[in-house]
Amino acid sequence: MLNDKTILITGGTGSFGKKFLEKIFAEYEPKKVIIYSRDEYKQSVMKLEYADKVDMSRVRFFIGDVRDKERMKRAFVGVDYVIHAAAMKQVPTCEYNPMEAIKTNIHGAQNVIDAALDCGVEKVVALSTDKAVNPINLYGGTKLVSDKLFIAANAYIGNNYNTVFSVVRYGNVAGSRGSVIPIWKKVIEDGGDTLGVTDMRMTRFWITLDEGVELVFKALRESKGGETYISKIPSFHIGDLAQAMLPGCKIDEFGIREGEKLHEVMVTKDDSFMTYEYENHYIIYPHFEWWNPERNYTRGGVKVSEGFEYNSGNNTQWLAVEELREALKHM
Repeated sequence: MLNDKTILITGGTGSFGKKFLEKIFAEYEPKKVIIYSRDEYKQSVMKLEYADKVDMSRVRFFIGDVRDKERMKRAFVGVDYVIHAAAMKQVPTCEYNPMEAIKTNIHGAQNVIDAALDCGVEKVVALSTDKAVNPINLYGGTKLVSDKLFIAANAYIGNNYNTVFSVVRYGNVAGSRGSVIPIWKKVIEDGGDTLGVTDMRMTRFWITLDEGVELVFKALRESKGGETYISKIPSFHIGDLAQAMLPGCKIDEFGIREGEKLHEVMVTKDDSFMTYEYENHYIIYPHFEWWNPERNYTRGGVKVSEGFEYNSGNNTQWLAVEELREALKHM
């Protein structure tokens, strides 16, 4: 289904976009991949980095901002699939620049929706975050609104529009710019023996870039409109990750930061009424009058029990120190 398709990635010069580019050419034969982003330097670096890794004759770089609807309409012409990865995602930055976060994360999402509908895009998959679940910071709040916009956009289906919208939700990807791993690696490389930890009780889900991209592939292949996809992945304790990276290290526990949670939540108890469990993932289905379960439900799922919550602190799968150390070797 992904062969001979033209695929555009907003924010495509980030960690996700790079991994997506690698895997789409390794596993499929896309017609064209368009990297849509606003940073010309990052695009130049990416061109050089992947010159010998993928077929660059099928890769295009398009300068543009998700805040600019007209520019996106031009970029979306002839595009089959859009992956929306562009966002302001640093929690402190969003807190201190709230209107800029709203312009990018909310207005930008609506611009993606409008451009996709007007240009006849087949499918749009929007990347979300655990911080959109019961948000306690501005970043999470903007991503919650963004998710709602993408899910609600499926209401247009059948009214001269056929674009299918879905959401993929996961937490901080291991090794990405939002992860603590690159920060600790720098401390270790500089000869440090102390790693800073906000709170030793903290847990997180472990998802790699490969797993994140595979979930997006699944959404592109299977989505029918309105789904929120969530991977079934293991959890880890933040202290165990520190010991995996620097055995015997000292810990500087400096306290939880503004906008942080002790545990990541992917599925809330309130979502349990519309959540189905599959072999390797969950799907939260929308609760709208227009949503047609006979047409849009993906077969093979089992409805979770009422009150179910998918939380990194109560997960049934855990990575111990040695398992984390092994996982780090493959990043």
